Amino acid sequence: MKSYDTIIIGAGMSGLAAGIRLAMFDKKVLILEKHTIAGGLNSFYARKGRKLDVGLHAMTNFAKKGERGKPLTKLLKQLRIPYSELALNEQHRSKVVFPNKELSFTNDLNIFTDEIISKFPHEKDGFMALLEDVRNFNEVSLENPYESAKERVSKFIDDECLREMIFCPLLIYGSAWEDDMDFSQFVIMFKSIFMEGFARPEGGVRRVITLLMKKYKELGGEIKFRSGVSEILTEDTKAKGVKLETGEVLLADKVLSSIGYPETVASIKEDLEVKPRVGKLSFTETILCYDKKPAELGIKDTIVFYNENDAYHYRKPKTLFDEKSAVVCLPNNFEIDDYSDGMIRLTFMANFDLWENLSEEEYKNEKNKVLEASKDIVRKLYPSIDMEPNFVDIFTPKTIKKFTSHHGGTVYGSIDKSRDGKTPVNGLYLIGTDQGFLGIVGAMLSGISMANLHCLMPAGAES
Repeated sequence: MKSYDTIIIGAGMSGLAAGIRLAMFDKKVLILEKHTIAGGLNSFYARKGRKLDVGLHAMTNFAKKGERGKPLTKLLKQLRIPYSELALNEQHRSKVVFPNKELSFTNDLNIFTDEIISKFPHEKDGFMALLEDVRNFNEVSLENPYESAKERVSKFIDDECLREMIFCPLLIYGSAWEDDMDFSQFVIMFKSIFMEGFARPEGGVRRVITLLMKKYKELGGEIKFRSGVSEILTEDTKAKGVKLETGEVLLADKVLSSIGYPETVASIKEDLEVKPRVGKLSFTETILCYDKKPAELGIKDTIVFYNENDAYHYRKPKTLFDEKSAVVCLPNNFEIDDYSDGMIRLTFMANFDLWENLSEEEYKNEKNKVLEASKDIVRKLYPSIDMEPNFVDIFTPKTIKKFTSHHGGTVYGSIDKSRDGKTPVNGLYLIGTDQGFLGIVGAMLSGISMANLHCLMPAGAES
């Protein structure tokens, strides 16, 4: 049986980053991936001659070259990757759209601040105080207690509409909780979206994955595709290695799992007292391609957080999907547009349980309803798009379950996070979503920080 210093389950962003970090220090490391390509929730595919990203609307946490102290800067330093390799292109302008108010923002926080002061002048002092609280909060401390973000933010912002508009992008871009989020997560998301902002690597997520894979292999790291893990092997709550779906056994004293907390626990035969809760948030995604690009029609938006109610209902819908709110992404509208035609992507919150129980014919019909609802929102936001799309693709919570194996087709993982990555099994640690970091940059930082803490520190130092 082969033996390694560390086995990493999942070749997503956190797994690849952790692998690079460990290989950098001459650890014998193996990444196991059940599919044929890397990327996990942020991967890619090709259809009818088009190269399409999965999951990636934009990278958050933008930083300019040389900016110190930013998550992206720290990430690249830890992985020893030059900034120029990412070929990042900044967004034009994004906005939050509610029935009677709109708030625009760019990668310049001053734009967002001016928008709020202009449209909510009575909340100027409160918003400035909230900014100060966010700046002074250590969101990555492993010692932070869980705290309701809505309760804390309400101490600064009285206007319910403004609170809902601030929370809208942060919730749908990262919360496993319904209608709220932990304050540490709030600060992470607030900084990554409003204070740092959106960018897109030229060539999309392929560039990031190709870059990470190249770095990992150059450092001597090993990766096995089509290698799903059927069991995490333990003895007396101590990790021993893994058993693959093929029956092959691989040994390691340290195992890093990026597949999610509930999914990790379900892979262990020992009876553990901990039962992590499965998150309820899943989504549909519609990709529409058009003969004309947004810029040709005078459209400059990059991402729109659209909501038809005065309140933002971030929760598992009682219907198959919630067409009353959506994320509308226009990937052409970054500094450089490398797409051959115009593209719009729409994300709806969805109910996995209802999608899971559809017959084949019902499934097809409901996907058509998602398509029509998506086109309706496009027409509401952009009447100048008066043409039918020339290409359509749709995925649902069932698609998410199929390609991620996440229980309930959840995207943001368990309601229960492990900030320090620890599980009840000694030597088994979480990385990625259920360690608490989200997004491409956050996932990679999770992999790096957990690898540093649990696999590179001297024995006993982590405690």
